[in-house]
Amino acid sequence: MNEKDTNENNIEPKSYRKAFAKALFSTVSSLITAAAVIVLICNFVFPLFRVTGSSMEPTLSKGQTVLCNKSGDIKKGDIIAFYHNKKVLIKRVIAASGDTINILDDGTVELNGKKLDEPYISKVSSGECDITFPMTVSEDRYFVMGDEREVSVDSRTTSVGCVAEENIIGKVYFRVTPFGSFGRLK
Repeated sequence: MNEKDTNENNIEPKSYRKAFAKALFSTVSSLITAAAVIVLICNFVFPLFRVTGSSMEPTLSKGQTVLCNKSGDIKKGDIIAFYHNKKVLIKRVIAASGDTINILDDGTVELNGKKLDEPYISKVSSGECDITFPMTVSEDRYFVMGDEREVSVDSRTTSVGCVAEENIIGKVYFRVTPFGSFGRLK
């Protein structure tokens, strides 16, 4: 046996342990850093929410996970997530500041004197309502309603009212789960 073969067979296990420990530490550090970046992005730029009720059916169903965009420009017809009494609610924007909204006895919605085209609802319903119509939306506020009008508690009630801009988390624009319904919301 020559000297080279003897040296290769006698490599100390300590050097392997050190190399393994160094590689393991590097991998774990990278994973922790990546997880922290993902958490920061999800909290501050693209928050995720789980739909908990049926007030947005048929557009969104209970148990689905949706993605918000905090920097999105909010327009009428958009679905938004907002804070109300330390809970997150998800509703559709029907009117913005300065708009006049009227809801007829049968549940038909009029915006600025014209009947609103609402292809996203399955049934016209007046639902729970304890405010007087017509009403004009105050500055820096949005009038929101759920797509399932019979069960939605929304801006038609004094308990929710019009949503202030500072309470809006962002525009809901993407369905993440379940994977069969994965995709952009319209």
